[in-house]
Amino acid sequence: MYVFSRAVNSLHSEDIKLLMKQSSKKGLISFAAGMPNNDLFPVREIDEIFANLDHETKKRCFQYGPTSGYPPLIKSLETMMKAKGMAMNSNKLLITTGSLQAISIITQEFINEGDLIFAECPCFVGALSVFETYGAEIKGIPIDAEGIDIAALTMELQRCKKRPKFLYITPNFHNPAGIIYSEKRRKQLLEILSGTGIILIEDDAYGDLYFEEKDAYLTKPLKTYKGYDVDIIYTGSFSKILGPGFRLGYMISSEEIFEKAETIKQALDACTSNFMQILANEFISGGYLQPYLCLLRKEYAQRYDLLAASLEKYLPAEVTWIPPKGGFYVWLELPSSIKATDLFADCLARGVVFVTGRTFDPESTKDNRLRLSFSNMPKEAIEEGVVLLTSVIENHLKNSTLLT
Repeated sequence: MYVFSRAVNSLHSEDIKLLMKQSSKKGLISFAAGMPNNDLFPVREIDEIFANLDHETKKRCFQYGPTSGYPPLIKSLETMMKAKGMAMNSNKLLITTGSLQAISIITQEFINEGDLIFAECPCFVGALSVFETYGAEIKGIPIDAEGIDIAALTMELQRCKKRPKFLYITPNFHNPAGIIYSEKRRKQLLEILSGTGIILIEDDAYGDLYFEEKDAYLTKPLKTYKGYDVDIIYTGSFSKILGPGFRLGYMISSEEIFEKAETIKQALDACTSNFMQILANEFISGGYLQPYLCLLRKEYAQRYDLLAASLEKYLPAEVTWIPPKGGFYVWLELPSSIKATDLFADCLARGVVFVTGRTFDPESTKDNRLRLSFSNMPKEAIEEGVVLLTSVIENHLKNSTLLT
């Protein structure tokens, strides 16, 4: 197995550093932070859970645990996934230190330097950074309102000289595009991959955060679809629910993939925090999770509605976007004559920030899109932020017209 040991200074790694800096900078109206809202964390519930733990369990919080994960949490998660249609008798679940560690473990397990990976374009920047770290060649496949472009995927499969090791997708409330794959597109994707030997990585960090109950069925994991010869690795996370500070994720795979992944994790950190696993398990098994998810869905839907109303009121007609049905993000497409990186500099001077679309492009070139995150925004700042953003966009549109 190839281990990429030299320091990596990729564009996407640098983008992550800049993004974290932008997200925490004071005095700005920030649409950059792709993180949960601080005011919604279940602080009172977690206080209550820890206070009510027996003394022996509290001591266990401070101890090492099994590399595969805290057994009661594994059982709780298996129950949750069975409710989503997952066949847990033929799959194994590994607890990870955030879902990004799961992606890193999978990449280390399958990728040698120069191997080919297919990923959506745009794509979650954290995954891109991991793929680059292990020396992979990344080919971006465009997406539209319903998911990955099947025609483009088919063409790339036909013309690529080496088979991709895997395809990485985020089908539910995509980061950054906000879309959710249609059922038709999910089936088309599985048909295309069936029998090819290409592994599908299904990253589902946002699937529980739909705005309306009527759309819940759309979040059905691809790993639950039957009748397709596709090896799917499913990853999930607590980061967008309980909070990223928990550093809790998980992956579900075949037993063969699990065994190698567990060995890799043992070498990385021995085990994920027992403290956080125990708290998370009590949160689930104690009946806190579903009421809390209902609260989050309501709150994030309200923030999205405020953002959507402001975008519709102020944005010029030349800027387009696809309304999301859940998650944290709105993905704006600008006229091709406007560069989001140029907008960013002017917006920063005006006191509002976002994330440029080039950050999420595997080739770091496409620069006429930008991501707005509404999840961590104070409700009262949303309209003001859109007004500032719009003024900069309109100024750039005017200048681009004068130049032509």
